[in-house]
Amino acid sequence: MAKESTFSNMVITLFVVCLVASAGVGGIYALTKDLIDAAKIAKVNSAISGVVPDFDNDPSAEKFEVTTDGKTSMVYPAKKDGEIVGYAIEAATSKGFGGAIVLMVGFEPDGTIYNTAVISHTETPGLGDKIDVKKSNFSVQFNGKNPETFHLSVKKDGGDVDAITASTISSRAFCDAVETAYKTFKDIQQK
Repeated sequence: MAKESTFSNMVITLFVVCLVASAGVGGIYALTKDLIDAAKIAKVNSAISGVVPDFDNDPSAEKFEVTTDGKTSMVYPAKKDGEIVGYAIEAATSKGFGGAIVLMVGFEPDGTIYNTAVISHTETPGLGDKIDVKKSNFSVQFNGKNPETFHLSVKKDGGDVDAITASTISSRAFCDAVETAYKTFKDIQQK
C-alpha cells in the first residue's frame, strides 16, 4: 500500500535529495580542484612566454602585485642573464560586453608593447571573442607600439586602435585592460 504524501514527507525527501546532490558536487570539486589550478597556472605561464622576449628565469616565482588607480595587476618580470628583458603584466577590466576580460600584456624595458594574450573572457562568440589572436588579428595592432605615442582607445573615440567590426565595446574593454597594464608598467619604472 502506497504511503500518503504529506508536507513533512515532501520536505524530508527534498532535503535528502539536496544533501546528496550537494555532497556529490562538493566531492567532484575536491577531486578536480588541483587539476583546475594546475591548468590555470599552465595557461598563465604559456601567456608569459608568449608576450615577452626570451628569458631564462622563472617569472612566476618572482611575481608581485601592483595597485594602480584602484586596480591590482600581477607583474611577472622576465630576465635574461640577470637583466630585465621585459615585464608580463596580467591586467583585467570589467568593461567587456560579456563581463570581465583578463589579458597578459608584455612590455619591453622601454615601454613598447611586445605582445598581448587573452587569459580569459566571456565575450560574444563570433563578435567580441575576436579580441583573441586565435579568432582574429585585432590584438596584433598593439605589438611594437609604445603607449606614449600610440593612443590606447578606438578610433571612434579619437585613439589609434581599429575596433572590431560590430564589437566596439569589446574593443574598448581590450584597450582599457592594456591601458591598465601600461599604467602598472609606468608605476614599476618609477620605483
